[in-house]
Amino acid sequence: MMEPHFDLDTRAGLPADLRALLENYPREHWSGHENLGQTAQFWLGRHDMFRELGAALQDALRQHREGQVALDPFRRWFAPRLNVFLGELEGHHQIEDQHYFPVFQRAESRLAHGFDLLESDHAVIHADLLAVAETANHFLALEEAGEAKPSSEARRAADAYAAASEQLLKRLIRHLADEEDLIIPLILDRGEAAIGI
Repeated sequence: MMEPHFDLDTRAGLPADLRALLENYPREHWSGHENLGQTAQFWLGRHDMFRELGAALQDALRQHREGQVALDPFRRWFAPRLNVFLGELEGHHQIEDQHYFPVFQRAESRLAHGFDLLESDHAVIHADLLAVAETANHFLALEEAGEAKPSSEARRAADAYAAASEQLLKRLIRHLADEEDLIIPLILDRGEAAIGI
């Protein structure tokens, strides 16, 4: 059984033992800090992009389901952006797991279990990505094959996609915040060059 503070669905933030640097470098002091280098700024920008694109995809689905956007323009806008979102998020996590997390762990071994937590999140989110891709493909195939008014099967497929997407985004938002709260204070404390990024 997963430790409660590791559970992405129930935790409200990082466990207390991982927040020491965050207490020294709270979020309101990150912007403009001399050690917030280009790599950290790029990485935070990627996180913001995932948040924004995830919200835009949810809003587009809502508009389509409420009849505000017809299938063809919805599909032309939605499908390529969903593909970008899923592919970029998967690639982002792979780079973190294979390169950045090991570098950060070498810089501060006391945070090692924090990176275990984040890697555990990545496994959960990967399964969510697969579920979102599967349910989106089914939903879009039924929508395209359907009539002017969606069938009950198409509505159920849209519901399944919406549920999978909502779960992914809820987990992703928690994960991104915790990841930033663990890593950015370390970068601010040591500097990118000293850490090796």
